[in-house]
Amino acid sequence: ARLAEAVPTQVLVVMYRRVYPLFQKQYENLGYPEKYFNDRVVEVIDHLLEAPDLQGPVPLSQPRVLYEFADPKLESLSAGQKILLRMGRENALKIKAKLREIREALVSAVLKG
Repeated sequence: ARLAEAVPTQVLVVMYRRVYPLFQKQYENLGYPEKYFNDRVVEVIDHLLEAPDLQGPVPLSQPRVLYEFADPKLESLSAGQKILLRMGRENALKIKAKLREIREALVSAVLKG
């Protein structure tokens, strides 16, 4: 979370825009020739922002070697959303704030040209 806060959003977006053609080409090579990589990035950011904002400790279970969330609704979340939960509320809020900044800068950059 500290690293995310330390990197200025505008610097990140400028770097992203510089290498975007490479991302787009590889996205097309993955089988998405009619889609835009940037749209997928924004979609993933939106998905991560939908992760629940939990208060207090989250009950876990250990049915095998690894721990899982005891609540099946939490366990069924995507890997990215579960990472946000595992980092704790304070850090998750910081990451979500940064994701909102990045999303705004990406969408604004696309609209501006």
